[in-house]
Amino acid sequence: MTHEFRIIRDGFFDGPTNMARDEAISRAVSAGQQLPTLRLYGWEPPSISLGQSQRIRTVDEAACRNDGVDVVRRPTGGLAILHTDELTYSISLPVQHPVAEGDVMTSYRRIAGAIIAMLKALGVADASAAAVAKEDKAKSPVCFEAPSDYEVIGGGKKLVGSAQWRRVDGVLQHGSLPLTGDIARVCRYLAGAPAPELVRAHAGTLSEVLGRTVGWEEAADAWRNAFARTLDIAFTAGSLSDEELHCADELRATRYGNDAWTRRR
Repeated sequence: MTHEFRIIRDGFFDGPTNMARDEAISRAVSAGQQLPTLRLYGWEPPSISLGQSQRIRTVDEAACRNDGVDVVRRPTGGLAILHTDELTYSISLPVQHPVAEGDVMTSYRRIAGAIIAMLKALGVADASAAAVAKEDKAKSPVCFEAPSDYEVIGGGKKLVGSAQWRRVDGVLQHGSLPLTGDIARVCRYLAGAPAPELVRAHAGTLSEVLGRTVGWEEAADAWRNAFARTLDIAFTAGSLSDEELHCADELRATRYGNDAWTRRR
């Protein structure tokens, strides 16, 4: 059965705007006002995003201020990510949708299959995802220090970090594919971060693994095609509706761009 989806190839926005847009889309999709949606986007300026339950003291706020790096709290869980030189995706689904079917790990694994297909299409022949032994999971604040269950690795490195937010009526999953640069840059902005060489040993960028530069547009094309093929999706190009943009503005003001909300933990 082919699934009808909207795809939004969005722009590059600051951290609060990106998180507000993801939640606004998820709300509209969950309410049946929009098709299930795949959003592809980037970040400008760079931003540290914290998992919803991660402590604000994890962040070296002075270093972030000095370098013009935003700090934002995600609606999803997980550990800190420095968003820069990457393609970020979000997928918004009604909770009863076949792609969301099952528990968190079942749907996570299903989406991971599409991400693996995307990486293989770009040339990462050994892309894979599996459950991770407890002793091999990250023990620092850095998301890309080590893979979590069914996050995607290739070339011996973690390549895509993802997190899911499952509500009564909907599912939002989003994640990051670092394209270029030094994967260990995040260590500069976190207290208690591991040594940069430890992060580089476990994670990498797509360009590093492939030995060639992969731009945002090339990665976005591969992402769209792999999701269509692997999950049997028919995409219609779209953008946020006026209602979604209004909701995103409200969420940015009251939540993701609100310092008290960001610092609440």
